[in-house]
Amino acid sequence: MPTPIDWILGLFARRLPKPAPVVPPDNLDEPARIINRNVLLLVYDPIMDPVTGATLSQKQGWQRAERLTGVFLGDLLKASRGLARYQVAQRIDVDSFPQAKDGFRYTPESYLQVLHGSAPPHQPSEVDYDAIFSEYKILWRVSTGQIDEVWAFAFPHAGFYESTMGGPGAFWCNSPPRLGTGAGRRRFVVMGFSYERGVGEMLEAYGHRVESIMHHVYSNHVGEANLWERFTRHEQRAPGSAACGTVHFAPNSTKDYEWGNPTPVPSECDDWLHNFPRFKGNIRQVDAREWGSGDIRLYQTWWLSHLPKAAGRTNGVHNNWWQYITDPSRVPA
Repeated sequence: MPTPIDWILGLFARRLPKPAPVVPPDNLDEPARIINRNVLLLVYDPIMDPVTGATLSQKQGWQRAERLTGVFLGDLLKASRGLARYQVAQRIDVDSFPQAKDGFRYTPESYLQVLHGSAPPHQPSEVDYDAIFSEYKILWRVSTGQIDEVWAFAFPHAGFYESTMGGPGAFWCNSPPRLGTGAGRRRFVVMGFSYERGVGEMLEAYGHRVESIMHHVYSNHVGEANLWERFTRHEQRAPGSAACGTVHFAPNSTKDYEWGNPTPVPSECDDWLHNFPRFKGNIRQVDAREWGSGDIRLYQTWWLSHLPKAAGRTNGVHNNWWQYITDPSRVPA
């Protein structure tokens, strides 16, 4: 039971101003750090025919997870100029349907009904992340350094978010953070991919992860100091001042996913690619030919390749943004 003096001192302490966060000094000398990340690859490919052993991806003629993963790894390595080095530390193949958060689990028959449109998808659709964390000892693997994140391959209506974050201080990563995952001892991301789709969609999902993490990095920066806001400018939002756009909006897009717009607009994208953080005011006309004329994979790799990857810090933020994107534990709380 606190004494009166304890209560008074506690009240006084609560009224004291919080100390300002320590901001590292700006410089242009600290090297851009290479980040190596170990991935646990979970591939949910249920057996649909117990006689032949045919899996869902085989029965539907969908893509192989290993091919998608290999191309995706190469695209990230190239876009980051070798700074984001992911490798698959372990692959686990799961030949059953994952459990939804309410305990529901599809059978081959019930899933095919949904896939063919004769039955609605199960609701709630979200997969049971806690069950996955428990079954595959995810928090223990993260806390002991065996893995740094999880990539889960599944199928339409499997219930995975494109990305979600766990660990102490986890924050929004294109979905709510995973509560109760502090035992992981550091932040980690779970990516949700589909072998029914392609590498372009994987890159788009990763791009939304980038948007969430970098928004958080710059959450306390205002005005021109918020370089993330400047990076994502596009013609519709900032007429005449486009930079590199967003995952859904190219510099000249007028609506979501319009990556094939032939209309030229002025953009400072070259300044971001070649001169950051010492902008030179390079502006030129760009259109969809720059990023593949509507091809999803080409646009996403173009966009990712323009993310800063320079040495040093500006306004307390590393000029190599890939350090935060690949390792969210580096993002200040």
